Amino acid sequence: MLKECSSHGYFRGELCPVCGSESRFLLNDQEVEFLVRTMAGVLRHFPERFGVEMDKQGWIDMGDFITALAIKNRRFNFIKPHHIIGLVETDAKGRYQHREGKIRATYGHSLEVELDLPTHDIPETLYYPTTTEECNVLLGAGLTPLDRKMVHLSATPAAAMEAGKVRVENPVILAVAAKKAVEQGVVIMKAGKTVYTTKEMPAEFLSRYDVSLMEKAEEELSPDDTG
Repeated sequence: MLKECSSHGYFRGELCPVCGSESRFLLNDQEVEFLVRTMAGVLRHFPERFGVEMDKQGWIDMGDFITALAIKNRRFNFIKPHHIIGLVETDAKGRYQHREGKIRATYGHSLEVELDLPTHDIPETLYYPTTTEECNVLLGAGLTPLDRKMVHLSATPAAAMEAGKVRVENPVILAVAAKKAVEQGVVIMKAGKTVYTTKEMPAEFLSRYDVSLMEKAEEELSPDDTG
C-alpha cells in the first residue's frame, strides 16, 4: 500500500513509520504491484510497447508514461505524477529515479543505455552470486553481462545471496575486490541501494567468498534467546 504523510512524505504500509499517522491513501497493494511491474518493463525492456521515447541515459517523460498507461488500462486513468513519484521514492531497492518530470530505471536494462550514475565511494568489496557449476569458469574468465547489458554486483553477501536465489537454491558467492578494480581503471557505478554495475570484471579481482562468514555474522547479530 502506498500512502503520503503530510509531514514525512511517501511510505508503503498502513501507518507513517515516523509519526504513526494513517496519512493519505494513494494506491492499494494490487495497484502498487501492477504499476511497479509495468514500470520495470517499460523502463528496462520495452518502452516502444507503450509508445514512449527513451533517451540515451534511459529517461522517459513521466507524463507520456502516465498517458500511455491510461490508454493501455483504463483502470489506471486516475494516476497522476505524485503516484509515480511515490513509487520511485519508496522503492526498497532504489531501482528508479525521477528528475524534472522524467523517470528511469537505474539498472536491469536489456536495452542499450548510457547511465550517468555515481562512480565515487565504491566499497572495498562487492559480491556476485553464481552457481557451483559456473564458479570456476568465472574465476578464470571474469564477469561479463548475461541477459542484461551490465554486470550487477551486490553491496553485501546477503544481498548477493538474495539475488542469486532467483536462479538457484544455494548460490555460490564471489567476492569482488572493487576498490582495487577501480584503482586499475575499472568503472563501477552505484545503481541502487545495494546494487552496483560495471561493464565487466576481470578475473584477477575475483575470489570465492566463504559463506560461513556471513552465517557467523548473522548469528552474532541475532538476539540472545538463552535468557
